[in-house]
Amino acid sequence: MKLHLAAATTENRFTGYGEGYVMVNNVRHEKNLIVLPERLMQWDVAAFDALSGQDFEFLANLAPEIVLLGTGSSLRFPHPALSQSLANARIGLEVMNTPAACRTYNILMAEGRKVAAALLLRE
Repeated sequence: MKLHLAAATTENRFTGYGEGYVMVNNVRHEKNLIVLPERLMQWDVAAFDALSGQDFEFLANLAPEIVLLGTGSSLRFPHPALSQSLANARIGLEVMNTPAACRTYNILMAEGRKVAAALLLRE
């Protein structure tokens, strides 16, 4: 069997994760962040309980098709009123623990979907 090295890509992919961190393109991140295929940025949210409508408006302004909200090691759902700006913009929201958000992001991104992963790494 022949093995071929995959072509280099500039798209952001999750290459690992663990308690309190994720790795994007083999670079470790220990602070909350937002990952899109073409961008990566720190997300200045203190914790899940500090999420506000403005945080979801910021995500809506990034104009993804879907937002994957990774809520740390446990699954927690934000109040629906907080994410109303996503619904108004017809942007899907999926809430899951952070490891599941990383795996789902990689799958959707590989399918060419415009996906954003908003990850809470500090609980």
